[in-house]
Amino acid sequence: MDQVMDGGRLPLETWFWEMPTCTRWWTTATVLTSALVQCQMVTPFQLFYSFRAVFVKSQVSHIALPSAFSKSPLSLVSRRKHNPIPAFRRQSPICDALLTTLYSQYWRLLTTFLYFGPFSLDLLFHVYFLQRYARLLEESSGRSPAHFSWLLLYAMASLIALSPLVSMPFLGHPLSSTLVYIWSRRNPDTRLSFLGLLVFTAPYLPWVLMGFSLVLHGTIPKDELMGVVIGHIWYFFTDVYPPLHNGSRPLDPPGWWRRLFEARALDDSADGINNDIMVAGARDVAPHDL
Repeated sequence: MDQVMDGGRLPLETWFWEMPTCTRWWTTATVLTSALVQCQMVTPFQLFYSFRAVFVKSQVSHIALPSAFSKSPLSLVSRRKHNPIPAFRRQSPICDALLTTLYSQYWRLLTTFLYFGPFSLDLLFHVYFLQRYARLLEESSGRSPAHFSWLLLYAMASLIALSPLVSMPFLGHPLSSTLVYIWSRRNPDTRLSFLGLLVFTAPYLPWVLMGFSLVLHGTIPKDELMGVVIGHIWYFFTDVYPPLHNGSRPLDPPGWWRRLFEARALDDSADGINNDIMVAGARDVAPHDL
């Protein structure tokens, strides 16, 4: 039992809490989003990115029909200008009204990066790559998550800006490709094995994955190419450009962003020190085993 439990935690729980902050909650949100779709609590149509749905207020008209249609499976008909929404079963008796609402669906700016499909082996593959390379990058960026969170913000904003050019509604895959590319360029000597058949160094990893996707789907993986382009821009301005221009780092997070996370890190450090002191004091006063 002691081998299974680590400080009272199960192995899966230990693995979860060992992940850095951003990677941990991104992985959690990805799994929960697929679970909500699997349970039919939301649909993929409510999650994908659409410029009109996010930035143009859309009109939704709900027309409640009279009781003569009560036997119909759908007695509340919904009509929307931009994106279809599911109709709802009538809950009230005789009712005849028209309700119009105007709203923008800002949640799509986030959910487009969280949905990789329903529960399947393909989802597990994406979650593995997401948490593995996001974790490696976040751990290499230091204790504060300021730099890694700024990288995520840059990549997400860039993908949203470029998505109309390639007509991609879901952007989680190219975001993962961005992280894989940056990690591969920063670890040029790392040797990898693909399916136990092909051995290569890390810089070839994005191209191996794109080749595999091309063979599997028969189409050029535009999403992965876009992720590689965005990742290369970040890599160039953070790793190549500074030594050539007196240490200038144009893509580093601004001071206010770093202070936001560093203040939180200091609070966490103070709590950890206090906990260590309390544990040490408890050990000093505890009776020794014979």
